[in-house]
Amino acid sequence: MEKTVAQQTVADKLDALLALQAIDTKLDEIKKIRGALPEEVSDLEDEIAGYQTRLDKFYSEVKGLENDIQNNKTNIKESESLIKKYGEQQMNVRNNREYDAITKEIELQQLEIQISEKRIREAYVKIENKQEEIETTKSLIDQRSQDLEGKRKELEKIVEESQDEEDELMRKRDNATSKIESKLHRYYERLRASLSNGLAVVSVRRGAAEGCNIVIPPQRLVEIKERKRIIFDEYSGRILANVEEEEEVEDDKKRGRRKAS
Repeated sequence: MEKTVAQQTVADKLDALLALQAIDTKLDEIKKIRGALPEEVSDLEDEIAGYQTRLDKFYSEVKGLENDIQNNKTNIKESESLIKKYGEQQMNVRNNREYDAITKEIELQQLEIQISEKRIREAYVKIENKQEEIETTKSLIDQRSQDLEGKRKELEKIVEESQDEEDELMRKRDNATSKIESKLHRYYERLRASLSNGLAVVSVRRGAAEGCNIVIPPQRLVEIKERKRIIFDEYSGRILANVEEEEEVEDDKKRGRRKAS
């Protein structure tokens, strides 16, 4: 009968952690085969999204400039209408003071027309510049989209080749995780995330901890072999699950005997 988490001995916990670490190491190897492709795909997606945001901003600015042009054209029509009205009033003035006042109003409207025409010309120049930026940005989006499509296909092919193995490992991982108490599992996950090689649970080989090659004192080796409590490497925080040095030494002796014979 399989033990529950509560019934586990320290040795059981260490074995469960070793099993989980072995699975995660294989998953890491699969991810390593994919290399930087996932990050490259993500970076390209972010880059294209940035270009699209820029493009939307350009379109919005062009729309604003077109509205400004329309408003200035409306202002010109209004000024022309006023000039016509003031011209008719000049024909019926009673004295020079009224004539001069109307003349100033006409000159003011003529100035307004000149200002509006200048603003229209400036807006057209800005629109032309924006259109160039729009075309450049659209070209960049097209280029990067082609790059993204190529990277996605390359990644999909690699993922497809390893998907069955990864799915099986994930199933095994779920099973292995269920055999580890939550507090210990959280520590394992945090530690793995902080280590460049992802080795949170290691064995001691030839007196040194895997993953960091830090020499373990003899007294600590004895405690690790006993497996009566969980031992942590004081430098890296790794869980030291067992000692394999004796097995390797025995293997070396066997190899030496075979060579001698």
